[in-house]
Amino acid sequence: MAPYRIALIPGDGIGIPVTEAALAVAAKALPGKLETVTFPWSCDYYLQTGRMMPEDGIETLRGFDAIYLGAVGWPQKVPDSVSLHGLLLPIRKAFVQYANIRPHRLLAGVEGPLRKGGFDILCIRENTEGEYSGAGGRVHQGTANEVAVETAVFTRAGVERILRFGFEQARKRSKRLASVTKSNAQKYSMVFWDEVTKELAAEYPDVAVSHYHIDAIAARMVMAPESLDVVVASNLFGDILTDLGAAIQGGLGFAASANINPDRSAPSMFEPVHGSAPDIAHLGIANPLAAIWSAAMMLEHLGEAEAAARIMTAMEQATAQGIGTVPGQNKTDEITQAVMAALD
Repeated sequence: MAPYRIALIPGDGIGIPVTEAALAVAAKALPGKLETVTFPWSCDYYLQTGRMMPEDGIETLRGFDAIYLGAVGWPQKVPDSVSLHGLLLPIRKAFVQYANIRPHRLLAGVEGPLRKGGFDILCIRENTEGEYSGAGGRVHQGTANEVAVETAVFTRAGVERILRFGFEQARKRSKRLASVTKSNAQKYSMVFWDEVTKELAAEYPDVAVSHYHIDAIAARMVMAPESLDVVVASNLFGDILTDLGAAIQGGLGFAASANINPDRSAPSMFEPVHGSAPDIAHLGIANPLAAIWSAAMMLEHLGEAEAAARIMTAMEQATAQGIGTVPGQNKTDEITQAVMAALD
């Protein structure tokens, strides 16, 4: 079998060392089966070229089996609105990576901020439309009459496919699905989402569906996270909930994610969600576990479930010894080597 071709975009800041760590672990778990090509697209690339990636960047990536992204952004150099809309969002949209998947659970030896443990939440965020569609504009800029309009776009196709994806994931787990809206206040888009949820529920009678408003489920994730399993939300609400999920699982250093094209008509993209953290980029203390976890998700998506499971086991063997469990306590290389050693 030919090796899997992986496009690496280390990006900015700590994205560079954690990408190196993640791919080292993945290569050890799946020796000889990963062929990587690195692309220097980043904020520095933007400063040199005026673009976050070349004009043919999307077509260049299309031929790969998967994309691995380290982190993008350096606000002191390039506004986030430029870096985000110049690289990450175009990739998600061009490759129809409409399902953003983020697992939230405590690894062995990790103490979260809550008094409760034993939770295992899979957040599924709509990834290509909704509140991040980019529809809108500004007029009369810089004047007292300035107006800014940001339009959320929800299509039946988009809402139905992310909810159906959520129902399918729920079937594989505990057969419980939580759908998140704010339909008491947003009477068009969110009522529409609720209606589509109820329509699809009839096709999945084996899945118990709960409806939550965004504020209520945020409270529930803190007070009773063990009561939740699969959670499906819009682009904005999912973005917020998954940062909360990262917090209760011990911090962004453990927050992995996958941007999935479910029909596999284009490559999917995998990334830790901690951002580029420019303030610690030079210290060598970035926690690579979220990046390694994301690499495990990539291998599982590629059909290498056994290798992915070995990585997860190795990570937990390391964290059970207290390695990588406290921010800044261990160096990036030290955590990586502990995981690599556990793979043996």
